[in-house]
Amino acid sequence: MNKIKQLRLAKGWTQDDLGNKLCVKRAAISKYETGKIPLTDDTIRKLSEIFNESTDYILGLTDNNLDEINIPQEYSDKYKITSRDKKQYLEEMKKANEAFFMNDELNEESKREMLDLMSELFWEAKSMNKRKK
Repeated sequence: MNKIKQLRLAKGWTQDDLGNKLCVKRAAISKYETGKIPLTDDTIRKLSEIFNESTDYILGLTDNNLDEINIPQEYSDKYKITSRDKKQYLEEMKKANEAFFMNDELNEESKREMLDLMSELFWEAKSMNKRKK
């Protein structure tokens, strides 16, 4: 089941209820839930605020709220993890999801492997940037 629909139903809301909160018609909510129209960055942000969930959770990148970002031990041992680091991570992973998985040709295991690799690369790049300073 689509995360948006899952969250909406968990709150006991109709599509009209969620539409009113997002300032869109019920038909738009239906299309978001079925994937017939893509979510804009602004819509993802608003849904994240409405449901008090991370954008990655809304996008289906994680199974739970991403206060539990998988940060490599080597990175966290050397550097303080800031909210800015986490925000950048979430934004980069959202971009990666949109760029690589729009056509849905990869199976779930391949998607997870790709996201894990991209996550590893993100933290390695952060580490390299901090060493330069």
